[in-house]
Amino acid sequence: MNSPASGSGLEAAYHLLHPKIRRWIRDQGWDELREIQARTILAVLEDDRDILISATTAAGKTEAAFLPILTSIAGRSASGFSVLYISPLKALINDQFRRLEGLCESMEVPVVKWHGDAPQAEKKKAMNKPDGIALITPESIEAMFVRRPADAKRLLSVAEFIVIDELHSFLQGPRGLHVASLLRRIDAMAARPARRVGLSATIGNLGQARAWLRPRDPTNVEELVAKSDAPELRLQVRGYIEPPDLDDPDHAEGGGAGPEQQVPRRIALDAISDHLFDTLRGENNLVFGGSRRTVESTADRLRRRSEKAEVHNEFYPHHGSLSKVLREELEDRLKEGRLPTTAICTSTLELGVDIGSVKSVAQIGAPRSLASLKQRLGRTGRRRGTPSILRIYLREPNIDNKSGFLDRLRLNTIRSVAVVRLLLEGFVEEARAAPEIASTLIHQMLSVIMERGGIGPKPLYDLLCGPGPFVSISTGDFALLLRHLGSEAVRFIEQAGDGTLMLGQEGEKVGQSRSFFAVFESNEEWRLTTGGRTLGTLPIMHPVHKEGLVVFAGQRWIVQDLDEQTMTLVVAPHPGGVVPRFEPAAGEPAHDKLIAEMRKVYLADDVPPYLDARARDLLEEGRETFRELDLESRSLVEEERDTHVFLWRGSQATAVFSAALAMAGLQPGVHELGVTVSKIKESELRRILSKLGEMRNIDPHDVSEFVANIKVGKFREQVPENLARSLWARQNDDKVTEIPVMAAAL
Repeated sequence: MNSPASGSGLEAAYHLLHPKIRRWIRDQGWDELREIQARTILAVLEDDRDILISATTAAGKTEAAFLPILTSIAGRSASGFSVLYISPLKALINDQFRRLEGLCESMEVPVVKWHGDAPQAEKKKAMNKPDGIALITPESIEAMFVRRPADAKRLLSVAEFIVIDELHSFLQGPRGLHVASLLRRIDAMAARPARRVGLSATIGNLGQARAWLRPRDPTNVEELVAKSDAPELRLQVRGYIEPPDLDDPDHAEGGGAGPEQQVPRRIALDAISDHLFDTLRGENNLVFGGSRRTVESTADRLRRRSEKAEVHNEFYPHHGSLSKVLREELEDRLKEGRLPTTAICTSTLELGVDIGSVKSVAQIGAPRSLASLKQRLGRTGRRRGTPSILRIYLREPNIDNKSGFLDRLRLNTIRSVAVVRLLLEGFVEEARAAPEIASTLIHQMLSVIMERGGIGPKPLYDLLCGPGPFVSISTGDFALLLRHLGSEAVRFIEQAGDGTLMLGQEGEKVGQSRSFFAVFESNEEWRLTTGGRTLGTLPIMHPVHKEGLVVFAGQRWIVQDLDEQTMTLVVAPHPGGVVPRFEPAAGEPAHDKLIAEMRKVYLADDVPPYLDARARDLLEEGRETFRELDLESRSLVEEERDTHVFLWRGSQATAVFSAALAMAGLQPGVHELGVTVSKIKESELRRILSKLGEMRNIDPHDVSEFVANIKVGKFREQVPENLARSLWARQNDDKVTEIPVMAAAL
């Protein structure tokens, strides 16, 4: 049989693989290796560098990594896992287990799922005889360090490869800091650090990703970027206007009012749901709703439309608060493809959980993140010859004589056009610096103390700090943090006479908590049950009482009973009524380039063909207001008692500039395109900005004093205020330096 490779490079790569793997490839009926797979095989088997693989969704990244890795570890006899595969999601681990099980079986290499929901018997078997591949979550690694430190060293320290999937999801935020710290700790107990292999479909800055993957030597990371073979993109942006005086864009009761609301009030989400119902039925699709509120409200509307039309419901919600059973039922239904299914989801289906190929992706609300949008779009058009289909549903406020300038600028419409422009250019944002450094470091300090049973301050600093996630923490910062954690007010740690650090009274309580292993916060949520079955958990932001209503899992439920001690709601299905709000909406930060592109959209006069008639009108309205305000040449606009400042910068620079205005004694509030300063005339504000523009060497520590909620993260209450402000100043030093330049330009 001819080898499934073509060209000298593919042929050479194929013949480097273990004979059993070559047989497995032929049994799969592969015509050839993909280009990224061949290049990875050569990189793994003919070199010893770390590797960063960047390739689109469904490009075969998993096989690219594991075909040569399995060849490399074939016949290995040392006790302990040969390969650690780290994933942010349990569901992704389950998918990868199914993908690798047959291949590993053909190689006689054990593979085990290692997360909270994985079978205990398989984990116990692997614990007794560790070998092969462990597919594991960061939280499970953390739990092993804390609960079974000797086993952690025995199982993890001899790994030859560590594969980090969905690498882009670890480049920012507390979870990225956490995983980077865990990798550093694994290296510290290994005789020879494992090679690291990062996989991602969406990386905005490859240099940033290399530095995360191997902080001590980013130059030793080999980049393998797949040649782009993107499918045809078909897209539509549809515009909708909310009715006047709307308080809540998700929960006005259009089409399902209770008896106290005799005339149903239709809102934009009702019209959007009509279009989704008419357009998506009969196929598999994903609809990203942003918040759980929007997801549940949309799924509820679509279910009621199905009932009214007397057809089977094809629309189901998917978010992190749903029970594992409900989520997996929907994922399996999508993957099997036997019944047409549309998932209305938050970002839970954004990462690479295997749900097969979907016909289209829709987004309710104007996108703000190119990285997220690109990741979502990778779910469609995966079959050769089929296009990617994207629909964006805009919601804009009603305009009347009371409407302000910002509403009239039609920011959602303009941002959508700007996002599409950048998407077509191939732009993806780099990751943002994580503000949760101090909080995550506290978590890791407690973890190491529990792992070691006690440790000296210098060994603890040397283990956690230096090149890596906590590189910005100096020995002085560390000493300050230790003193604060040992203070009578905190009591997280205490120090023995010989200097050994141990857990204090409060630290022991925190360490014994089941929620300790995750670095992100677990909100207090109510558990919903019906007929003895758990539906999931729900964060209730407004009072709920017996006989009250909630929307969950795409249905309406009446509360039959509630137990405040166990935070449990016993519910039963209910056909209608007015439901309480839950979960506030949170917007993603906008990049400098996105806001700059929005300005270009305002200045242009083209009308993109992908806009529907209403969106075209909204675009023209926004541009007309831009021209009326003369924003091409003006930066300050007075409106009643306030003055708007148009900075045309991203969220981070705008927030820093806002803090500088507060430092100058003003009352600023951030908006999409700049800040609004309350109770000030343009002339007075201009004088203050002029003085700000003349300043040199503004101290970022001074600015930090005017930043609200500066302490962030799971352990924010235990972070010393002065350390939080010092870290903010360091992270935003470049933006503070820009303040006089920005002020002078206004």
